[in-house]
Amino acid sequence: MASDDGSVVLTFNGEIYNFRQLRESLQRQGYVFRSTSDTEVLLQLYRQDGPGFISKLRGMFAFALWDEPRQTLFCARDPYGIKPFYYADAGGIFSFASQVKALVLDPRTRRRPDPAGVTGFFLFGSVPEPWTVFESVKALPAGSTLTVDRTGAHAHKHYYSLSAAIHAAEDERTALPTAALQQIVREALLDSVRHHLIADVPVGVFLSAGVDSGSLVGLIRDAGQTEIRTITLSYEEFQGSVNDEAPLAAEIARFYATNHTTRVVSASEFHNDLPKILQAMDQPSIDGINTWFVSKASHEAGLKVAISGVGGDELFGGYSTFQSLPYLTRMLHVPARVPGLATLAQAAVRLAESVGLPVHPKLAGLLRYGAELSGTYLLQRGLFLPEEMGEAIADKAFVREGLEELAPFEFLSRVLEGGPKTDFGMVSALESSIYLRNQLLRDSDWASMAHSLELRTPLVDHYLLEAVAPLMIAGRRPSGKALLAAAPSRPLPDEIVRRPKTGFGIPVQSWIEKGPSNQMHTVSNAKPFSRGWARSVAAWQQVTC
Repeated sequence: MASDDGSVVLTFNGEIYNFRQLRESLQRQGYVFRSTSDTEVLLQLYRQDGPGFISKLRGMFAFALWDEPRQTLFCARDPYGIKPFYYADAGGIFSFASQVKALVLDPRTRRRPDPAGVTGFFLFGSVPEPWTVFESVKALPAGSTLTVDRTGAHAHKHYYSLSAAIHAAEDERTALPTAALQQIVREALLDSVRHHLIADVPVGVFLSAGVDSGSLVGLIRDAGQTEIRTITLSYEEFQGSVNDEAPLAAEIARFYATNHTTRVVSASEFHNDLPKILQAMDQPSIDGINTWFVSKASHEAGLKVAISGVGGDELFGGYSTFQSLPYLTRMLHVPARVPGLATLAQAAVRLAESVGLPVHPKLAGLLRYGAELSGTYLLQRGLFLPEEMGEAIADKAFVREGLEELAPFEFLSRVLEGGPKTDFGMVSALESSIYLRNQLLRDSDWASMAHSLELRTPLVDHYLLEAVAPLMIAGRRPSGKALLAAAPSRPLPDEIVRRPKTGFGIPVQSWIEKGPSNQMHTVSNAKPFSRGWARSVAAWQQVTC
């Protein structure tokens, strides 16, 4: 879209949820609008405030704005990194896109694999930004802007940091009675839900049997939406087991009186869709297939926009890592610093393996990496440890180059630089900046967009973060998930709140091992316990892609 005088041109992917308030403010100052779109609001806001307008936006976005009088391109990405922004700068040409594969179609863009990006995938299960799988393509970091002019692309600038926001919340933390906590959480959640419901078409919900999506359905009802369409996945392999989301999801749907669909996915459908899944994936991931199928089911139901509960665990402390990482770090902090002890432990593990004893591959890493929270994070969230990378990538020089550039522990430590100091705050920052951003949000984007579905995430919102984080860090209080479950005017039933966490599970390893596209045999000979499902899928995907 171009401004009325042609001085500013914008290409934009996303949604600005507070555009109506911004539009009204601009109109009071004399700005005239030709449309009702949020895109035009961005144009006019830039004309008024220049690049500083980015701080006024609430939403998910990636955009590039050409300023004709200044001959500059201004690029920006939202604070959480919900929407992707990739760029290449080669041969005097700056190119940008929402997908890496679009950029490598340009013959000027070198297709050499990026050692840091590929190595990062096997460490974390997703490619960590700003790297991609190609050396010549980078990701604009979340919460950053980038300016390009005739002299080239300048260093990106951070305008928002999740770690800094969490650190600021630590300074604001205040212990409050439970009733006051619940009221603040409810109002903040309702505010986010109302903003995310602004649409010209019906908005559906991805419904699991968990607290996050179930609470959002109740809050959507409270926000005034009377017709709610909910979608749940079911798998034949899970029926009758604790992994089957369908029965409890159906109970939530009945509880909130939604128009509910349970979509059964079979192994044969997975194999039929697999080429399209890999094509849409853009960059490798060990996750996202569940979002592919629930997005497909939503598209079949006629939905154009859907709500997801992603982000609730990072915000409200729902992962076991909020307890296990601080505990492990405290337990290992002293022994991990004893000279030679880590080397001795590694030798003992190798001896056990040599005589055929099953040993978990991360056992030796406890003393090597357990002295700092960033190290225990990699131990718990990582697929392969750095010294195990030979299992995944045969080229030792490539691995060495990748690890040197990525510097995984420095990379994780940078997430916490100048940021949170509390256990809750540090784990929240790591989970939000690594797992949520690089895996869950990226998978949500490609899998939903492949089905022409706009996916919205009310629990991934920096306004909500700033309202809720001081309460989560404030010491003794009800669990974050209990506060979330109690937020709707009709709180979630106890059987949902007390249910062990499973999430949107999917029997992908079973399908890969038993199906016609089985290529597991091409993976290196595995030692006992050396592969969980995620490691196997990662190695299989490398071969398949």
